[in-house]
Amino acid sequence: MLKIAVGHSDDPDSLEAAHDVLEQCQTSLGGKNPQAGILFAAIDFDHQLILNCINEAFPDIELICGTTDGEVSSVLGFQQDSLTLMLFCSDEIEICAAVGRNVSQDPVAIAQQTIEASKLRLKTPPRLCIAIPESLTTSASLVLQGLKTALQEVPIFGGATADQTKMQCTYQFYKTEVLSDSVPLLLFGGKLLFSHGVASGWNPIGKRSTVTKVDHNIIYEIDGEPAHNFYHHYLNDFVPDAAYPLAVFPPGEDTFFLRGAVGYDQELGSITVSGDVPEHSTVQITQAAHKDIISASTTAFDHALSTYPGIEPAAALFFSCAWRRWILGTQTDQEYATIAKALTQPLPSCGFYTYGEIAPLRDHGPTFIHNTTFVTLLLGSH
Repeated sequence: MLKIAVGHSDDPDSLEAAHDVLEQCQTSLGGKNPQAGILFAAIDFDHQLILNCINEAFPDIELICGTTDGEVSSVLGFQQDSLTLMLFCSDEIEICAAVGRNVSQDPVAIAQQTIEASKLRLKTPPRLCIAIPESLTTSASLVLQGLKTALQEVPIFGGATADQTKMQCTYQFYKTEVLSDSVPLLLFGGKLLFSHGVASGWNPIGKRSTVTKVDHNIIYEIDGEPAHNFYHHYLNDFVPDAAYPLAVFPPGEDTFFLRGAVGYDQELGSITVSGDVPEHSTVQITQAAHKDIISASTTAFDHALSTYPGIEPAAALFFSCAWRRWILGTQTDQEYATIAKALTQPLPSCGFYTYGEIAPLRDHGPTFIHNTTFVTLLLGSH
């Protein structure tokens, strides 16, 4: 059995917020001792104080996570400037935490080494990984490459840490440490059940074209022409940005992930997007209405629920893009609210708004970094 506890506080005082979430979680656990936890925190908290409080309450906990662009839970719904904690308790599921430090020095190798070391701590084969990598000092795509190399077919979920769109410094948490330039992760083994759903609300329009020249996240040419021309063909002189992201179909895939533009070079005709794009990928311009963006959260959740392999899940984790929060504005709370309204009984849940979401494109498919996307991960046990 998997027992889940969730605490959420919008108290601006770090000590009071920590006490609030711990009290809520301890009440839910009923005296049980959690194995692991995930902590999502706004950027302005005293993170070290909060981690010390959690460690005092649960000295041996395998704890990870980091800072956000907004938080969500089944306790308070969507919030900003808040603190939310999910705790895991099970005698049938193994969970171990690990961290790769100074990841920008060699993101692929460090991520791979971190997984290899953590796998040695499991008595059973890994079933799932949750990773919360740095987003500003290094490429989350390269970090993911290292994780995938070590995990092979094991799916990876999570999101890149954020700092409420300040774009200055994000923090990651590992047990009692507050870090930057790192990748903390939880590795799950044993009798774990899970399913997931991915949706954005953006729909491809126009003809499909091919990326013919790209360097990681800088697209120079599409169909042999400057990438700028591709945007201008559909959007006239509109400056490329996140409102009209590219649908990217990787080679061999029928489904797409999104890449929002974060810059462009008028002279070179290149476009810089917020994540790597494989060469020879197929791309299309996309568009979306606010109602489609909001309904994407229920689309992702419904798919995860319909494919869940057990009777009913024990918990849900949500990873949504900071760009979605920015585009939706005051309607952001509807992403979780529409899910909650459809539930026939409460489901312990929490999540955060990220600088890049991590999930497989499809069931049993390879994992990718996403933008402007909503990811649902359902967890349970046999």
